[in-house]
Amino acid sequence: MNDPGKIRAALEGASTVAVVGCSPDPARPSHEIAEYLQRQGYRVIPVNPRAAEVLGERSYPSLRDVPDEIPIDVVDVFRRSEHVAGVAEEAIARGARFFFMQLGVEDAAAARRLEAAGIGVAMNRCILVEHRRLGIQPKSRNARAHHGVSPMSREGT
Repeated sequence: MNDPGKIRAALEGASTVAVVGCSPDPARPSHEIAEYLQRQGYRVIPVNPRAAEVLGERSYPSLRDVPDEIPIDVVDVFRRSEHVAGVAEEAIARGARFFFMQLGVEDAAAARRLEAAGIGVAMNRCILVEHRRLGIQPKSRNARAHHGVSPMSREGT
């Protein structure tokens, strides 16, 4: 857990990040980080039962509701720690490759279950901070266009 090499490999190899608890409110950290991930070339799949769309992408009530044809490489969780276990079980069922618990979010038992299922874990870590700290380069513009990121979100990258 929290292995910089595994975090790097996950972020460099990922195309799609499901952001659980992604807010449509631009003032919320989950929105800001999802927008950053889009600018870096990832397809962001918002997961929020109270939002129909966030950042130009359809939002889903849970990871279970994301269509199977949409791969989920990384799950980034902006929920309180007591909700992580359920999200972890959904991530295992979906075959996610990596699971981020944002700053302040911790569930050691869920982390052990994820790792036992072969899913890498970063706990109490910010995906944006790790992305910058590790110096991971943005995905190509073609990758962004392929994943449906709007031209507006590509400006300034």
